[in-house]
Amino acid sequence: MTQRASPSISTRKQPKQARATELVTAILQAAAQVLASEGAQRFTTTRVAERAGVSVGSLYQYFPNKAALLFRLQSDEWRQTTELLCGILEDIGKPPLQRIRTLVHAFIRSECEEAAVRGALNDAAPLYRDAPEARESRARANRTVQLFMREALPDVADSVCLRVSDLIRTTLSSVGADFSESPRTGAEIEAYCDALADMFCAYLKSLGHRG
Repeated sequence: MTQRASPSISTRKQPKQARATELVTAILQAAAQVLASEGAQRFTTTRVAERAGVSVGSLYQYFPNKAALLFRLQSDEWRQTTELLCGILEDIGKPPLQRIRTLVHAFIRSECEEAAVRGALNDAAPLYRDAPEARESRARANRTVQLFMREALPDVADSVCLRVSDLIRTTLSSVGADFSESPRTGAEIEAYCDALADMFCAYLKSLGHRG
């Protein structure tokens, strides 16, 4: 049996002029809105074009199908999350435990603010999980967290640092997704972030952090 080819997820062309860039921005903003309101299953290029106020033909100049649009939203989310994590953990001007607290608050707040879009993107994520962009984001995040752990726990074995890195990344991702499923007040988010940061800080201290 001949295997069906998967739809292209690459953009047709990159915008080079200001007007084209504005068009692509409008399309992506509309795509995020449609995804949040309709979900991945009801997400279509026609709905996106209508929301953006452009023709489907204009949309197809840059995105050949809905898979390409979803992938662009997904890869942008990976990039933004990775830049958030790395920017905070690489700020060596602040003590490690302060960076952990800042990271927890920033990450959980981001999860709550963009819960609708993130939830819908998670439905489409299996289609793109092995894409080069996904592997690159994971690799950069892994390196940053591991370097941070080596700084925070200089006297701990590498194997332990790897385990701690994996534990913190997995916990942040899992609890962020679970907590953001329901609407939260600012006070609830603050209290939850403080509690989670306290747990991480206590764990690092128990392993020998003396910052």
